[in-house]
Amino acid sequence: MGFGGLTMSRRTERIAEQLQSEIAKLLRAEATDPRIGLITITRVDVAPDLSNALVFWSALAADDSDELGRIEAGLESAASFLRRRLARELPLRRMPELRFRFDPSLALGSQTLQVLKEIEDDGSA
Repeated sequence: MGFGGLTMSRRTERIAEQLQSEIAKLLRAEATDPRIGLITITRVDVAPDLSNALVFWSALAADDSDELGRIEAGLESAASFLRRRLARELPLRRMPELRFRFDPSLALGSQTLQVLKEIEDDGSA
């Protein structure tokens, strides 16, 4: 995986994994914005210079663009809070700016499983 088409080094991969884990924990335990709701952090891509981190998220319960927009707005609003808390938790000299992007892979996977189940049900009927 990469950031902007660049391959991440082992160090940035490790930092991305730490960020993913800590962001998920903070959102679960400390985020109070009701727009965020129940989401999954699917991946984090970190720029080689650690200036930015692109945080990919997914929400199975969100099924329309208005809902996704509300979640995205809640995450953007929480970005500075998350960045401050991450700076306290992780031993990094430079904490990346956080940007959030919806990752449709969980929803697409769920839809695919549903279609496969329907095909299986039709075949056994």
